[in-house]
Amino acid sequence: MNGDAALLLLADSRLPAGGHAHSGGVEEAVRRGTVTGAGDLARFLRGRLATAGLVTAALAAAACELAAVDSGGSAGRELRAACDPGPPPADDAADGVPLWRRLDAEADARTASPAQRGAARTQGRLLLRTARRMWPSAALDALARAVPEGPHHPVALGAAAASAGCAPRQAALAAAYTSVTGPATAAVRLLGLDPVTVHRLLADLAPALEDTAHVACASLDDAVPADDEPDGCGAGHHQGRQPGRHPERQAAWQAARWHALPGHSAPALDLLAEGHLTNPMKLFVS
Repeated sequence: MNGDAALLLLADSRLPAGGHAHSGGVEEAVRRGTVTGAGDLARFLRGRLATAGLVTAALAAAACELAAVDSGGSAGRELRAACDPGPPPADDAADGVPLWRRLDAEADARTASPAQRGAARTQGRLLLRTARRMWPSAALDALARAVPEGPHHPVALGAAAASAGCAPRQAALAAAYTSVTGPATAAVRLLGLDPVTVHRLLADLAPALEDTAHVACASLDDAVPADDEPDGCGAGHHQGRQPGRHPERQAAWQAARWHALPGHSAPALDLLAEGHLTNPMKLFVS
């Protein structure tokens, strides 16, 4: 599969994964009067894509890579053995668990707001539940065991994308796309904006969406050790696998590159999320 059809399904707002309940900060921005019309919304969406959108795109690409090579196997033991030569922890019997926990921790560290972390885990838990029914795979099962409270949404999205046949770049593009379409749809409902006008804003963002997916993948490629060839996060490189590399070592090699994932902060989004959490009158969960 080349993943094109699966990419459309993952990006579809009708996917029953709870995305419609999240405004991405727009509801609180509307309440505070910082987003009042199409012009404000355009600036909000562009800023969100350049910060939170880029971070989620990179995490989704990394998760897609990991799911493609791990597939619920024993890659977690490879990483644990490299980092800690002591006796294996009890939960290491669950194949792939340590790696998925580590990647989810990378997402946690890049999400400063507790409200944002809670929303991301809620969306991730719902998406993972849906994806396991649509595209059953050992990788999704391993992720569910690794993070029973619910993984961050981009981690779940990347794992689902790999299980559906997508490449890391497609996972990154889906994450970037959903980072702006959710807020855009919420703004239509909150402000009564013309849907065509709002979709024109999204159309104007198309080049930026492509660039975001490219930069997200480049953040992984740029961290390749000097004696390795770039894995190519693009769709034409077997979903990020290096030819001839054993799957266990491949997964551990990928995890060593996660430090290079973008960590762009968005203090305004963090403040909006925390304010929204305490607002008793709201239409959206987050």
